[in-house]
Amino acid sequence: MGAAVPGRCAGPLLARPGSPEHALSAPAPHPSRMELRAGDSWGIFTFLCAALCNLPALPALNCSEELGAGQSIQQTYDLTRYLEHQLRTLAGTYLNYLGPPFNEPDFNPPRLVRAEPRVPSATVDLDLWRGLTDNARLAANYRAYSRLLCYLRVLDGQVGTAELRHRLAHFCASLQGLVLSIGGVMSSLGYPLPAGPAAPPAGPPGAPAAPNDFLKKMDDFWLLKELQTWLWRSAKDFNRLKKKVPPAVVTLRLEARGF
Repeated sequence: MGAAVPGRCAGPLLARPGSPEHALSAPAPHPSRMELRAGDSWGIFTFLCAALCNLPALPALNCSEELGAGQSIQQTYDLTRYLEHQLRTLAGTYLNYLGPPFNEPDFNPPRLVRAEPRVPSATVDLDLWRGLTDNARLAANYRAYSRLLCYLRVLDGQVGTAELRHRLAHFCASLQGLVLSIGGVMSSLGYPLPAGPAAPPAGPPGAPAAPNDFLKKMDDFWLLKELQTWLWRSAKDFNRLKKKVPPAVVTLRLEARGF
Protein backbone atom coordinates (compact mmCIF):
# COMPACT_ATOMS: atom_id res chain seq x y z
CA MET A 1 0.00 0.00 0.00
CA GLY A 2 1.50 3.41 -0.98
CA ALA A 3 2.27 6.29 1.33
CA ALA A 4 -0.79 8.09 2.61
CA VAL A 5 -1.37 11.61 1.39
CA PRO A 6 -2.01 14.01 4.31
CA GLY A 7 -5.71 14.83 4.40
CA ARG A 8 -7.60 17.90 5.49
CA CYS A 9 -10.72 18.20 7.64
CA ALA A 10 -12.53 19.99 4.85
CA GLY A 11 -12.16 17.06 2.45
CA PRO A 12 -9.72 15.88 -0.28
CA LEU A 13 -7.59 18.30 -2.20
CA LEU A 14 -9.12 19.34 -5.54
CA ALA A 15 -6.74 19.36 -8.56
CA ARG A 16 -7.21 20.34 -12.17
CA PRO A 17 -8.31 17.35 -14.29
CA GLY A 18 -5.46 16.07 -16.52
CA SER A 19 -2.65 17.49 -14.34
CA PRO A 20 -0.03 15.27 -12.64
CA GLU A 21 -1.37 16.29 -9.26
CA HIS A 22 -4.81 15.02 -10.30
CA ALA A 23 -3.42 11.64 -11.29
CA LEU A 24 -1.59 11.32 -7.97
CA SER A 25 -4.50 12.47 -5.83
CA ALA A 26 -7.07 10.12 -7.40
CA PRO A 27 -7.23 6.96 -5.25
CA ALA A 28 -6.95 3.61 -6.98
CA PRO A 29 -10.15 1.56 -7.00
CA HIS A 30 -10.29 -1.11 -4.29
CA PRO A 31 -12.71 -3.94 -4.98
CA SER A 32 -12.97 -5.20 -1.41
CA ARG A 33 -13.13 -2.00 0.60
CA MET A 34 -15.58 0.92 0.66
CA GLU A 35 -14.35 4.29 1.85
CA LEU A 36 -16.53 6.67 3.85
CA ARG A 37 -15.32 10.24 3.78
CA ALA A 38 -16.30 12.73 6.47
CA GLY A 39 -19.56 14.37 5.51
CA ASP A 40 -20.17 11.97 2.61
CA SER A 41 -23.90 11.24 3.06
CA TRP A 42 -24.05 9.16 -0.13
CA GLY A 43 -21.30 6.94 1.20
CA ILE A 44 -23.20 6.39 4.45
CA PHE A 45 -26.35 5.58 2.50
CA THR A 46 -24.45 3.08 0.35
CA PHE A 47 -22.98 1.45 3.44
CA LEU A 48 -26.42 1.03 5.04
CA CYS A 49 -27.81 -0.50 1.86
CA ALA A 50 -24.93 -2.94 1.70
CA ALA A 51 -25.44 -3.88 5.34
CA LEU A 52 -29.13 -4.57 4.76
CA CYS A 53 -28.39 -6.68 1.70
CA ASN A 54 -26.00 -8.89 3.70
CA LEU A 55 -28.38 -9.64 6.58
CA PRO A 56 -28.96 -13.39 7.17
CA ALA A 57 -32.67 -12.90 6.61
CA LEU A 58 -34.17 -10.02 4.67
CA PRO A 59 -36.29 -7.98 7.06
CA ALA A 60 -39.67 -6.58 6.09
CA LEU A 61 -39.78 -2.84 6.59
CA ASN A 62 -43.36 -2.07 7.42
CA CYS A 63 -44.45 1.56 7.70
CA SER A 64 -48.05 1.74 8.82
CA GLU A 65 -50.35 4.36 10.23
CA GLU A 66 -52.39 3.34 13.21
CA LEU A 67 -55.51 5.41 12.88
CA GLY A 68 -56.56 4.74 16.45
CA ALA A 69 -59.56 6.18 18.22
CA GLY A 70 -58.35 9.78 18.02
CA GLN A 71 -58.48 10.11 14.25
CA SER A 72 -61.69 8.07 14.07
CA ILE A 73 -63.37 10.48 16.50
CA GLN A 74 -62.08 13.49 14.54
CA GLN A 75 -63.47 12.10 11.28
CA THR A 76 -66.83 11.41 12.95
CA TYR A 77 -66.93 14.96 14.35
CA ASP A 78 -66.17 16.42 10.90
CA LEU A 79 -68.90 14.30 9.32
CA THR A 80 -71.39 15.43 11.97
CA ARG A 81 -70.68 19.07 11.24
CA TYR A 82 -71.00 18.43 7.50
CA LEU A 83 -74.39 16.79 8.06
CA GLU A 84 -75.51 19.82 10.08
CA HIS A 85 -74.72 22.03 7.09
CA GLN A 86 -76.32 19.59 4.67
CA LEU A 87 -79.49 19.34 6.76
CA ARG A 88 -80.08 23.11 6.65
CA THR A 89 -80.33 22.97 2.87
CA LEU A 90 -82.42 19.80 2.88
CA ALA A 91 -84.83 21.08 5.55
CA GLY A 92 -85.51 24.30 3.65
CA THR A 93 -86.29 22.39 0.46
CA TYR A 94 -88.45 19.82 2.22
CA LEU A 95 -90.45 22.32 4.28
CA ASN A 96 -91.22 24.23 1.10
CA TYR A 97 -92.41 20.92 -0.34
CA LEU A 98 -94.75 20.47 2.67
CA GLY A 99 -96.10 23.99 2.19
CA PRO A 100 -97.64 26.36 4.78
CA PRO A 101 -97.62 26.53 7.70
CA PHE A 102 -94.57 24.21 7.84
CA ASN A 103 -92.36 26.48 5.75
CA GLU A 104 -93.15 29.58 7.79
CA PRO A 105 -90.19 30.82 9.90
CA ASP A 106 -92.18 31.19 13.15
CA PHE A 107 -93.93 27.80 12.92
CA ASN A 108 -93.04 25.89 16.09
CA PRO A 109 -95.84 23.50 17.10
CA PRO A 110 -95.72 21.29 20.18
CA ARG A 111 -94.80 17.70 19.55
CA LEU A 112 -97.73 15.30 19.54
CA VAL A 113 -97.76 12.77 22.37
CA ARG A 114 -98.10 9.22 21.11
CA ALA A 115 -97.99 5.82 22.74
CA GLU A 116 -95.14 4.83 20.40
CA PRO A 117 -93.01 7.77 19.20
CA ARG A 118 -92.18 7.51 15.50
CA VAL A 119 -88.74 9.08 15.81
CA PRO A 120 -86.24 8.96 18.71
CA SER A 121 -86.44 12.13 20.74
CA ALA A 122 -83.31 14.13 21.43
CA THR A 123 -85.03 16.02 24.24
CA VAL A 124 -83.00 14.85 27.23
CA ASP A 125 -81.89 16.81 30.26
CA LEU A 126 -78.41 18.13 29.50
CA ASP A 127 -76.97 17.26 32.93
CA LEU A 128 -78.42 13.76 32.67
CA TRP A 129 -76.93 13.32 29.21
CA ARG A 130 -73.48 14.49 30.30
CA GLY A 131 -73.68 12.17 33.30
CA LEU A 132 -73.80 9.14 31.03
CA THR A 133 -70.66 7.18 30.22
CA ASP A 134 -68.99 7.60 26.83
CA ASN A 135 -70.17 4.11 25.92
CA ALA A 136 -73.81 4.94 26.77
CA ARG A 137 -73.78 8.19 24.75
CA LEU A 138 -72.18 6.53 21.74
CA ALA A 139 -74.70 3.68 21.88
CA ALA A 140 -77.59 6.17 22.08
CA ASN A 141 -76.25 8.05 19.05
CA TYR A 142 -75.78 4.83 17.10
CA ARG A 143 -79.34 3.64 17.78
CA ALA A 144 -80.89 7.06 17.11
CA TYR A 145 -79.20 7.63 13.76
CA SER A 146 -79.94 4.06 12.66
CA ARG A 147 -83.67 4.63 13.25
CA LEU A 148 -83.66 8.14 11.80
CA LEU A 149 -82.02 6.75 8.68
CA CYS A 150 -84.87 4.24 8.27
CA TYR A 151 -87.49 7.01 8.42
CA LEU A 152 -85.55 9.19 5.97
CA ARG A 153 -85.42 6.33 3.48
CA VAL A 154 -89.19 6.05 3.73
CA LEU A 155 -89.46 9.77 2.93
CA ASP A 156 -87.18 9.28 -0.05
CA GLY A 157 -89.71 6.90 -1.55
CA GLN A 158 -92.67 9.22 -0.96
CA VAL A 159 -91.61 12.63 -2.27
CA GLY A 160 -92.79 13.62 -5.71
CA THR A 161 -89.98 15.84 -7.03
CA ALA A 162 -86.72 14.62 -8.55
CA GLU A 163 -84.65 17.37 -6.88
CA LEU A 164 -85.91 16.50 -3.41
CA ARG A 165 -85.38 12.79 -3.99
CA HIS A 166 -81.80 13.52 -5.01
CA ARG A 167 -81.17 15.62 -1.89
CA LEU A 168 -82.72 12.97 0.37
CA ALA A 169 -80.69 10.19 -1.24
CA HIS A 170 -77.47 12.17 -0.81
CA PHE A 171 -78.28 12.94 2.81
CA CYS A 172 -79.17 9.30 3.53
CA ALA A 173 -75.81 8.21 2.14
CA SER A 174 -74.02 10.69 4.41
CA LEU A 175 -76.08 9.62 7.42
CA GLN A 176 -75.29 5.98 6.69
CA GLY A 177 -71.63 6.98 6.75
CA LEU A 178 -72.14 8.60 10.15
CA VAL A 179 -73.69 5.40 11.56
CA LEU A 180 -70.72 3.38 10.30
CA SER A 181 -68.29 5.98 11.64
CA ILE A 182 -69.85 5.89 15.11
CA GLY A 183 -69.60 2.10 15.01
CA GLY A 184 -65.91 2.47 14.14
CA VAL A 185 -65.36 4.80 17.10
CA MET A 186 -67.02 2.32 19.44
CA SER A 187 -64.89 -0.53 18.11
CA SER A 188 -61.67 1.47 18.43
CA LEU A 189 -62.53 2.25 22.06
CA GLY A 190 -63.38 -1.38 22.79
CA TYR A 191 -67.15 -0.87 23.14
CA PRO A 192 -69.61 -3.39 21.68
CA LEU A 193 -72.18 -2.21 19.17
CA PRO A 194 -75.75 -1.94 20.52
CA ALA A 195 -77.70 -5.16 20.17
CA GLY A 196 -81.06 -5.39 18.47
CA PRO A 197 -82.38 -4.40 15.06
CA ALA A 198 -81.70 -0.91 13.78
CA ALA A 199 -85.10 -0.62 12.14
CA PRO A 200 -87.88 1.17 14.04
CA PRO A 201 -90.65 -0.93 15.55
CA ALA A 202 -93.40 -1.71 13.07
CA GLY A 203 -97.00 -0.87 13.81
CA PRO A 204 -100.00 -3.15 13.32
CA PRO A 205 -100.33 -4.54 9.79
CA GLY A 206 -102.19 -2.12 7.54
CA ALA A 207 -102.25 0.66 10.13
CA PRO A 208 -101.42 4.10 8.68
CA ALA A 209 -98.51 6.06 10.13
CA ALA A 210 -100.76 9.07 10.65
CA PRO A 211 -104.59 9.38 10.49
CA ASN A 212 -104.50 12.28 8.02
CA ASP A 213 -102.21 14.19 5.73
CA PHE A 214 -101.63 17.07 8.16
CA LEU A 215 -100.45 14.73 10.93
CA LYS A 216 -98.22 12.95 8.42
CA LYS A 217 -96.63 16.28 7.61
CA MET A 218 -96.26 16.93 11.34
CA ASP A 219 -94.33 13.65 11.65
CA ASP A 220 -92.04 14.72 8.82
CA PHE A 221 -91.55 18.15 10.40
CA TRP A 222 -90.55 16.62 13.72
CA LEU A 223 -88.28 14.11 12.02
CA LEU A 224 -86.21 17.00 10.65
CA LYS A 225 -86.44 18.85 13.96
CA GLU A 226 -85.19 15.90 16.00
CA LEU A 227 -82.46 15.18 13.48
CA GLN A 228 -81.25 18.76 13.78
CA THR A 229 -81.08 18.47 17.58
CA TRP A 230 -79.30 15.10 17.47
CA LEU A 231 -76.63 16.43 15.13
CA TRP A 232 -76.11 19.56 17.23
CA ARG A 233 -75.64 17.51 20.39
CA SER A 234 -73.53 14.82 18.71
CA ALA A 235 -71.08 17.45 17.47
CA LYS A 236 -70.60 18.60 21.06
CA ASP A 237 -70.22 14.98 22.24
CA PHE A 238 -67.50 14.17 19.72
CA ASN A 239 -65.74 17.46 20.32
CA ARG A 240 -65.44 16.61 24.02
CA LEU A 241 -64.56 12.99 23.33
CA LYS A 242 -61.68 13.79 20.97
CA LYS A 243 -60.03 15.83 23.75
CA LYS A 244 -59.90 12.71 25.93
CA VAL A 245 -58.24 10.49 23.35
CA PRO A 246 -54.66 11.03 22.07
CA PRO A 247 -54.18 11.66 18.35
CA ALA A 248 -53.19 8.99 15.86
CA VAL A 249 -49.60 7.72 15.90
CA VAL A 250 -47.52 6.89 12.85
CA THR A 251 -45.22 3.95 13.65
CA LEU A 252 -42.30 2.45 11.75
CA ARG A 253 -41.85 -1.24 12.45
CA LEU A 254 -38.89 -3.39 11.42
CA GLU A 255 -40.03 -6.97 11.27
CA ALA A 256 -37.20 -9.46 10.71
CA ARG A 257 -36.93 -13.19 10.92
CA GLY A 258 -33.88 -15.35 11.42
CA PHE A 259 -32.15 -13.45 14.25
